[in-house]
This record gives sequence, C-alpha cells and structure tokens, in this order.
Amino acid sequence: MTRNEYHVVPDGGGWKVEQGSTVVGTYDTKQRAVDAGREAAHGNEPSQLVVHTADGKIETEYTYRDDPYPPAG
Repeated sequence: MTRNEYHVVPDGGGWKVEQGSTVVGTYDTKQRAVDAGREAAHGNEPSQLVVHTADGKIETEYTYRDDPYPPAG
C-alpha cells in the first residue's frame, strides 16, 4: 500500500504544506503548518509528514499507521 506523503516547507516569509506538487495550505508560522500537516496526514492514512528546516533540510518525519518500510526480507 502506498502512503500519502506531506511536506512542511518554507514559502517566502511563511510556510506551506505540500502533497506532491499540490499545495495543501499556506501558513504564517511553521507550527501552524505542522499542525495542519499532521491533520492532513492523519486524515489520509497511511501517510508520512516530513518537516523541513528553513533552509530546506529534513528536520523530522512522522509516520501514521502501518509503515510499509523497511520492506519485508
């Protein structure tokens, strides 16, 4: 089963939540974007929320429901 992947990334002076090339929402603070990303990820499980730093590096990841990785074997 493929999981839905959401990213919290910087967006000019604010933050946005993306799913692939689709912008789920834009927010004035990182915390609001993370909260919205968690809500979106929980609503579309199995999913993963990847939170980035202001310079675009991965800060942390959250996986919701069964994680298909690592593969069996």
